[in-house]
Amino acid sequence: YSSKGAMMDNRFATALVIACVLSLISTIYMAASIGTDFWYEYHTLSPAENVSEAGRSIWEEFVSDEADEKTYPDALFRCNGTVGLWRRCITVPKNSHWYSPPETDMTTNCISFSLSDQFMEKYIEPGNHNSGTDLNRTYLWRLQFLLPFVSLGLMCFGALIGLCACACRSLYPAIATGVLHFLAGLCTLGLVGCYVAGIELLHKKLPLPDDVRGEFGWSFCLACVSAPLQFMAAALFIWAARTNRREFTLLKAYRVA
Repeated sequence: YSSKGAMMDNRFATALVIACVLSLISTIYMAASIGTDFWYEYHTLSPAENVSEAGRSIWEEFVSDEADEKTYPDALFRCNGTVGLWRRCITVPKNSHWYSPPETDMTTNCISFSLSDQFMEKYIEPGNHNSGTDLNRTYLWRLQFLLPFVSLGLMCFGALIGLCACACRSLYPAIATGVLHFLAGLCTLGLVGCYVAGIELLHKKLPLPDDVRGEFGWSFCLACVSAPLQFMAAALFIWAARTNRREFTLLKAYRVA
């Protein structure tokens, strides 16, 4: 029976190692997606021409502190823009003076969303403060800012519980680690859903021009991949802890008998 017990211990250890690897990969993916600016990308046919004359004034409004939800999407459409959770970026010529000839040498300029921008109300007509508050888009925007940090926090807290479990030489606390990873996966899934819904609602208010194509970027894809990894890690943690606990109880009853 001891050899059988050792086999079971190896099985549980393998499951925990796989769960830890999945948890680590999902954490890296989640952190990378939060810190990068390619959640959504806009592609236009001729960005260099679009940043001439009228386009340059749009670029100046884009970097202004007074840029609103109507102003910066126009620049994103015209200038191959990208949007992240924290920043928005556009591609412009390096020399953007009005007297300069058109350039093909481009550079990417980014502007960060301030904390007040993250919690700012969205309006039924973007840019029109008198049109009333669009509650759906307002709360979707706030959730997509908060949920990734909640997800990372839950995984980090789960990792601490896992370390305590190792120190106590017990698999049972791994159930808590699994539950926290499951909740983190729900938060990541909610983040993805909120972002997709927010983008779709914004584009209904501000339709893309005919010569502009929009698509979700690789930062968004990292978040999409992170969610199933978190669920798989949660399942392995909970399975290993519960099964080990049940078999330990059976072994104890067998010895008593």
